Amino acid sequence: MRALLPLLRTGWGWRWRAGFLVAPRFAGGVSAGAGPWRAMALYRTEERGQPHSPGYRLFFKNEAGHYISPFHDIPLKVDPMEENGIPTKRARNDEYENLFNMVVEIPRWTNAKMEIATQEPLNPIKPDVKDGKPRYVVNVFPHKGYIWNYGALPQTWEDPHRKDENTECCGDDDPIDVCEIGSKVLSRGEVIRVKILGVLALIDQGETDWKLIAINVTDPEASKFHDIDDVKKYKPGYLEATLNWFRLYKVPEGKPENQFAFNGEFKSKAFALEVIKSTHECWKALLMKKCDGGAINCTNVQVCDSPFHCTQEEARSLVELGRCGELNEIIQVSSSPNKESNEEEQVWHFLGK
Repeated sequence: MRALLPLLRTGWGWRWRAGFLVAPRFAGGVSAGAGPWRAMALYRTEERGQPHSPGYRLFFKNEAGHYISPFHDIPLKVDPMEENGIPTKRARNDEYENLFNMVVEIPRWTNAKMEIATQEPLNPIKPDVKDGKPRYVVNVFPHKGYIWNYGALPQTWEDPHRKDENTECCGDDDPIDVCEIGSKVLSRGEVIRVKILGVLALIDQGETDWKLIAINVTDPEASKFHDIDDVKKYKPGYLEATLNWFRLYKVPEGKPENQFAFNGEFKSKAFALEVIKSTHECWKALLMKKCDGGAINCTNVQVCDSPFHCTQEEARSLVELGRCGELNEIIQVSSSPNKESNEEEQVWHFLGK
């Protein structure tokens, strides 16, 4: 672990804490989160290209307006320390060890399959494309689109060359996925703080594809949820619906049902946190070129000792010269709900037993 300390020396003052990279603190003793439970607009997004087109990209900027990678530059964990480095009373609670950043890729009840572009510089969010067209998840009765806010934890990576000791399958080459079960429909590109409740081990075409179950810490009911059993208690039927959703969502496309490790059992928070630690270690090896990253693009502006580090000016040039996807005019982000352009999102599929 000591050998990885140089990875954490950045110009923003990020620090090593309990094995994770945590956000900086700013003048006046205020952390990057300005209070562990308070939502702050630390990150902005910028749309380029036409929505619902293959060339659409959603780029990320930090609060200073500099382009960053949501995959590599947003910290996995947020430092809960406040007030001159002294933990507040609330910060002494074990809940702070379970405080993670989540990047929202797909708002609940929408169908467009969006993802962090792991193979492009600065990793904007882009449409999943097949045969030159954006893809949409089908509606399997009684569900409409994604039944949670769906996204990923930054600074994690499921290594496709590393066999998981629990599933006996290698990773799917992506950041670890998150299903956020709070009451609010979030927006694409939001970066929120979540606490992890459990995890489901999906086996997708022979690859391990972990699905974390989490809740936004600002959700009105977040204080009720501490582990996976609380989801069963306070949101009865949600876990069963989640299992069925992942089992069946590819069937209308003519594909077989998905399979799961542990016979589809949702594992506990403690188990999930170990999975996150493992994927974070894989990401650190990736950023330091200690493993075969394949086509993954590791360009970043925060991890200064990474061989893939670039300057803010170089990052801006990557975007403005159109090397991070199709170059189009910047489209002002609207606060109105997204409108899907695919007829499939209006259709329900009824599957026989």
